[in-house]
Amino acid sequence: MATIEPKSETAADEPTTGRTVLPGAPPFTVDDLLKFPDDGNRYELCNGSLLVSPAPKKLHQLALYQLQRILDEAAPPELVLLSTVNLRVSAHDLYIPDFVVATEESLHTDELMFSPEELLLAVEVGSPSTSIRDEGFKALAYAKAGIPAYWRIDLEEEPVLYVYELDDDRYDAPAVHKAGAVAHLTTPFPVGFDPAVLIRGRR
Repeated sequence: MATIEPKSETAADEPTTGRTVLPGAPPFTVDDLLKFPDDGNRYELCNGSLLVSPAPKKLHQLALYQLQRILDEAAPPELVLLSTVNLRVSAHDLYIPDFVVATEESLHTDELMFSPEELLLAVEVGSPSTSIRDEGFKALAYAKAGIPAYWRIDLEEEPVLYVYELDDDRYDAPAVHKAGAVAHLTTPFPVGFDPAVLIRGRR
């Protein structure tokens, strides 16, 4: 992955081979983020600090496809299912969940950003580079933002689904659903599936 460096007065005159030079300087704002280059990385903000993730791998993309297919069959018509949306929490906090369930009305507000109150569910599919982040402060951030439910999908061995539900301003300890058994879920709407199907090819 490329080295990420904020742009400074001298950086513009330096060779940039093998580096991505970013406009602005920390602490970054959401407006700064909109000026970043499209270099294949995913840029998020936590309290003005950059979170950088590489492009998702094949298994990650398959899991998201299968999840969207499953949820699309069960979702009521007034909800929309989307991947990799911009979630603006504050001027210095922006996240890009792998997948969300949002209200239909949210499509008619800001064209670039979702706000937390428009989301009913945020989903992150873990990878070795993001698993600690997803389990730790992503769960804290989504809870603090008031998102009613958060699912974390671990693909390290067999798929495992961790389901968090909001209790006041924090999530309860997650319910753990392992591959080989159907997870019967009720939030944000009733749906049941075996996490193992998330990494099976299209049938």
